[in-house]
Amino acid sequence: MPLLILVSLLWAFSFGLIKHFLGGVDSALVAAVRLALSLVVFLPFWRPRVATGRAALGLVAIGAIQFGLMYLAYLAAFHSLAAYQIALLTIVTPIFVCLGDDLLERRWRWQPWLAAAVAVGGAALILARQTFGRAEWTGVLLIQGSNLCFALGQVLYRRWKGRHGHVRDRDIFAWLYLGAVLVTVPFAAVHLGAASFALTAPQLAVLFYLGVLASGLGFFLWNLGATRVTTGALAAMNNAKTPLGIAASLLVFGEQTDLPRLLVGGGLILAAALFAERFTR
Repeated sequence: MPLLILVSLLWAFSFGLIKHFLGGVDSALVAAVRLALSLVVFLPFWRPRVATGRAALGLVAIGAIQFGLMYLAYLAAFHSLAAYQIALLTIVTPIFVCLGDDLLERRWRWQPWLAAAVAVGGAALILARQTFGRAEWTGVLLIQGSNLCFALGQVLYRRWKGRHGHVRDRDIFAWLYLGAVLVTVPFAAVHLGAASFALTAPQLAVLFYLGVLASGLGFFLWNLGATRVTTGALAAMNNAKTPLGIAASLLVFGEQTDLPRLLVGGGLILAAALFAERFTR
């Protein structure tokens, strides 16, 4: 449990740091640098011969979806949404896990769709009285695309591990980050220019924190901590980053919101996510 709490705290501060220090930096560049640093963290553990051929290509594809496309959409949303809004909207990921699992297994269950409807209602309650233009709604759609990619990656990786149960995660995790880098670097190269390298010392520090600690070390410690707790504790900790992220954005980074609407709407989204997690397990 201490490892899961530590990682949740690392992730909680990511929302506010990205919004307030990297808001003016090209999001594709941030994604590429962040994932490249994460890849460097996992290189010492990489055992390429453990997974080769189609197995390795499968991991690269999973990483391209779960981390590459996910971060491109996730970071782009910070240009139009507040950090606490993004933290809140990421909580619906377990719902997408249910839906993705159903699609891949070719089955139908009504519970995930009910959870999705409740979550949408909670988000609508929070956002209803805010003046949203096209940019803001684009941000909402980007976050949902990010949630979908992250959820689909989890489902695909779980299926991959089911076929390769003898493989240790740390031995092949670099394949996933390699796929993510291969996706994000071309997007970053399109907008690359001299201005892209004009980063301040605080911005470089935040990028190092996000790439090495929040993503690289964070995912490794999360997987390690997951083997040391019960399923119920792991499910509960999966949602810990959301209230922590909202609290950090409001209290540490000074963002403003309609607190009653946030509590009621956030409660609906949390209830939907917990409901969906029962069927994910």
